Amino acid sequence: MKLKYFSFLFLACLFFSCQKNETPKTTIKQNLLVDLTKLNNEIVQFQKLVTNNASPKEIVNQFKKSRLAYKKTEWAIEYFVPETARFMNGPALDEMELEENRSFEPHGFQVIEEMIYPEYKIEDKENVIRELNIFQSNIKQLKSTFEVITISDDYVLDALEQNVFRVISLGITGFDSPILQSSIQEAGESIISVSEPLEIINSNTKSLAELKKLTAEAQKYCKDHDNFNAFDRAFFITEFLNPISRKIKAFQKEENIKNVKKTSPLKPEIETFFDKDAFDVNAFVLSKDYNFTADKAKLGEKLFYDTSLSKNNDRSCASCHHPEKAFTDGLKTNVSLTGSNLARNTPTLTYASLQNAQFWDMRQLDLEKQSVDVIQNKDEMHGSMDDIHAKILLNAAYISLFKKAYPKTAKPEAWQIQNAIASYVRSLNSFDSRFDDYMRGNKNALNNQEIEGMNLFMGKAKCATCHFTPLFNGTVPPGYSKSEHEVIGTPQDASGKKLSPDQGRYLYNKMPQLVGAFKTPTVRNAAVTAPYMHNGVFKTLEEVVDFYNKGGGQGLGYEVENQTLPFDELKLVKNEEKALVAFMKTLTDKRYQ
Repeated sequence: MKLKYFSFLFLACLFFSCQKNETPKTTIKQNLLVDLTKLNNEIVQFQKLVTNNASPKEIVNQFKKSRLAYKKTEWAIEYFVPETARFMNGPALDEMELEENRSFEPHGFQVIEEMIYPEYKIEDKENVIRELNIFQSNIKQLKSTFEVITISDDYVLDALEQNVFRVISLGITGFDSPILQSSIQEAGESIISVSEPLEIINSNTKSLAELKKLTAEAQKYCKDHDNFNAFDRAFFITEFLNPISRKIKAFQKEENIKNVKKTSPLKPEIETFFDKDAFDVNAFVLSKDYNFTADKAKLGEKLFYDTSLSKNNDRSCASCHHPEKAFTDGLKTNVSLTGSNLARNTPTLTYASLQNAQFWDMRQLDLEKQSVDVIQNKDEMHGSMDDIHAKILLNAAYISLFKKAYPKTAKPEAWQIQNAIASYVRSLNSFDSRFDDYMRGNKNALNNQEIEGMNLFMGKAKCATCHFTPLFNGTVPPGYSKSEHEVIGTPQDASGKKLSPDQGRYLYNKMPQLVGAFKTPTVRNAAVTAPYMHNGVFKTLEEVVDFYNKGGGQGLGYEVENQTLPFDELKLVKNEEKALVAFMKTLTDKRYQ
């Protein structure tokens, strides 16, 4: 009996001793709060330097240190609190709420960057301090948010994967460091932070060890090759970022962590940003009733080629969107029903479903409204949705197709006509260009000139700061909740002597920032969709590159006060211009090659 008693006592003491000496496991949330405190400390130091009139070099160096501290937390801030992130590291452009016709001035690092570089002036001191105070307030708000929200493992995995995609599309392109161009070292800091939260989840998995090795090598590569213009993005993505993305997915599978259930343009099961079926068109529809199906697309294709949709039964959607030209018409601007020239160029329908706004002026938010707009436009088709609906109700072949596409309804409904046409447009995304092939591992898909062009597109030429990889349109990754417009100062004609009078988005939203603003279109299939710009002013890609190389409208000497395109010359030499065009041609779908 005594032996049993002492055995029990020994085991109990051993248990409580272990409990006492065991260090509590740090949580991901606690780590984040510590990192936010470190970020705050860097901002405090920044404030001291500015207040004490430190040298411009010291101020710029502290700015860089502060940004590196932010990059360590970026994966969580951008994912969990995007509305605050916008005012910490968003573009130095007004944030607009178009529904209410109001705008908010920008704040954060990019605003400060413009104040301190390339020349810091003492008269900007108070403005810099004001921005830093606002930044500190945002850090305080972030801490309050992270203290109360639940950060579960599935959301952590999703956030980390999106962070890799953010580095690909925004980080290494200079999107958030347009002037200092300190993006490469910052990308390394952002990537090295990927493995730390996973180590808290489980530090003993095989994939984590491999991931830590990859992220360390990626950060070292960034440190060793930190020249923004010379950085080899093609190599960095294929050799580091895509493998890191795959390892995150492997960790998720090893730990049996489920995908986050949400409606997202990026499918949750993808392993890399460049997977063939990475994008979900249903993320851009009005509701589940509008979701894409093959049967809807088949019906929509028949409607797309049906001339009875127009008033005089002589024009269909395909009359202006020719399949062999990637659903454009090859004209400078389209022609009205009466034979006169319309104001704007016909944009491609390929990849049009992966954006949050339609038409050059972005006046419609979805493809359903876009089709009605065209059908009822007196210059384009001059049709009537009521008349079309009535015709379909009398057409046995159509009724059969509608029954298959919409089995829950007894007879065709008007909204289904719009949805079917939109569904056909949603079927036009191939993602099978030579660029896609290269990013999926075929190193022979691109030649050296084309790879150089890709690096220029995502670097020195600054194309990818508006045409985001891999969609190459203006829908902002990795959340894809917003499609961007730009003011670039397009000429009225090829002579380049006068600015285009078309006011673009301003016609529908009377805000001065929007005069001459147009949607950023996709560069995919650009090789077969000439001519270019909203007014078809440029006949070749070479002319387009030359225009951007000169700094857009301001670079040509036009008065474009609200130009969002940097107006400095890109200083591309002829061989670089040729490489850039060569790369854009690799974005052509297989069916047009």
